[in-house]
Amino acid sequence: MDFVTSILRVLAVGLLLGAGLPALFGVGMRLVGMGSADPAPDGTLTGGNAALRYLGYLIYAVVGAIILVSILWIARQTLLYYFDIKIFPAFAYK
Repeated sequence: MDFVTSILRVLAVGLLLGAGLPALFGVGMRLVGMGSADPAPDGTLTGGNAALRYLGYLIYAVVGAIILVSILWIARQTLLYYFDIKIFPAFAYK
């Protein structure tokens, strides 16, 4: 049963990162688009919702942070070996 549990965990993380992050990025794009101002015929910008735009930027920042932490997690042993840097808690270095 431990084998099945491991497979299900890998499947869940794969779905979350493989489909969840691009979907979250898409939601951020949609919010930024909805919050942006539209040009009027005379060239001035009208409308726009700053709160939606900033929420979209916040979602971009969350996606970027997840990607950065994922890269650091993958490279944690290399960083420890070459630079003696421990970014994560001690249990991550077994």
